[in-house]
Amino acid sequence: MKNDTQPCEYFDVLIIGAGLSGIGAAIHLQKDSPSKSYAILEGRDAIGGTWDLFRYPGVRSDSDMYTLGYNFKPWTSPKGIADGKDIREYICEAAKEHNIEKNIRFGHKVLSASWSSKAARWTLEVQLTSNGEVKRYECNFFLSCTGYYNYDHGYQPEFAGSENFKGDIIHPQKWDENYDYSGKKVVVIGSGATAVTLVPAMADKAQHVTMLQRSPSYVMALPQDDPMVNGLRKFLPETWVYRITRTRNIAFASMMYNFCQTFPNASRRLIQRLVKKEVGDDFDMKHFTPKYNPWDERLCAVPDGDMFQVLREGKASIVTDHIDHFTENGIKLKSGETLDADIIITATGLDVQLFGKMKLIVDGKDFNAHEKMVYRGVLLEDLPNAGMVFGYTNASWTLKADLITEWMCRLLNHMDATGKKIVMPHNFDSSVEHRPFVNMESGYVQRALEKAPQQGSKLPWKLYQNYALDLATLRFGKVNDETLFFSNPVSPIQ
Repeated sequence: MKNDTQPCEYFDVLIIGAGLSGIGAAIHLQKDSPSKSYAILEGRDAIGGTWDLFRYPGVRSDSDMYTLGYNFKPWTSPKGIADGKDIREYICEAAKEHNIEKNIRFGHKVLSASWSSKAARWTLEVQLTSNGEVKRYECNFFLSCTGYYNYDHGYQPEFAGSENFKGDIIHPQKWDENYDYSGKKVVVIGSGATAVTLVPAMADKAQHVTMLQRSPSYVMALPQDDPMVNGLRKFLPETWVYRITRTRNIAFASMMYNFCQTFPNASRRLIQRLVKKEVGDDFDMKHFTPKYNPWDERLCAVPDGDMFQVLREGKASIVTDHIDHFTENGIKLKSGETLDADIIITATGLDVQLFGKMKLIVDGKDFNAHEKMVYRGVLLEDLPNAGMVFGYTNASWTLKADLITEWMCRLLNHMDATGKKIVMPHNFDSSVEHRPFVNMESGYVQRALEKAPQQGSKLPWKLYQNYALDLATLRFGKVNDETLFFSNPVSPIQ
């Protein structure tokens, strides 16, 4: 119940979310803008975001930790591709090292954010998950580090006959760590990173695991341990090793992405040859032959080729077909084939949402983010004093997150130096065309296009998914270009 007589607590900056991005943002803020008071509002009761929420078997990153890690904290584990537990511990360790936890308000779910131009302040209505009470917080600037999906539930299509299935139907986002699947026949619906992770992770305990995919994805085996890194650690300080490896991996990932985009046929043949080498000549390659070009959707990493190994050993199999309906004992396919199952795991993707589903209001009017473009991937067109962190889709999320929060601190420092309380990007160029925020064919991306903001056809509204360019513009570019409108409150705060 809302208490209108309760005084609002004020902070210069409010960070929404205590996951990988939110903890990183707080550390950058403490380091680069130490005069700013801040708090982190976290809807759950733990640090870690995605890496605390997801507990399904084998959960891991599909990016190497030398680039997914923060730019200020070296990744020291020998595992280049880390599991969820290790990533969660890395985030918590960073928070502890910088004394962040004292600034986190756990169990605080943001419902709405309302901007007042007269006061140059946001008022956030926040619901306490412990008792449903609604509190208010005020800030001059807020940064949304809420990720891009609904933490309450994943995306689950309607499957005909699902009510008749006698076994368990589980979405990976709701996985119970104590769930026992030993000796069970498991069908994993999906072909993305989650499915590719689940299949080898469950194969040793389950009787058999079948990955049922409507269409294939591109997958590539990557080494879990990096011999170069382990060699460098014998001679160089950890910070040096991290910088060298990080630079190398950024360069390689960028080169790979650009090669795939420029030479799609050649890159397709290369990936197919590498997969063929892993699964053997007798394997039907239709299961690894997508209809789209490489990197039109995100490429799935297979650490040490673990999924290919369980396919070779017969512990797992892949079926490429469409579901007709669920039966009591499994799934009937359009082809007429039946898959027997004790457990069906719907690795069908995420329910995409931005800003943690909070309602945005500007001077009493609802703000529709979908109608607006994103300025340099940070600020929203015509939205004052509010930023968002959205990482790369073709590289590690944190590479962009670090640059965004560094730039935000530079912006705040510039506003202090010039005595301005308000900043808002506005498009003065009528030739700029609106385009989808993310140019990928993935199902979760396509489902989000009507919810997400947009990008423009040229800078500073265009998103290039290019770390080198973002490094130049966000870390070294000016923060007072002609697109940004700086001002002060209409009337002074009393």
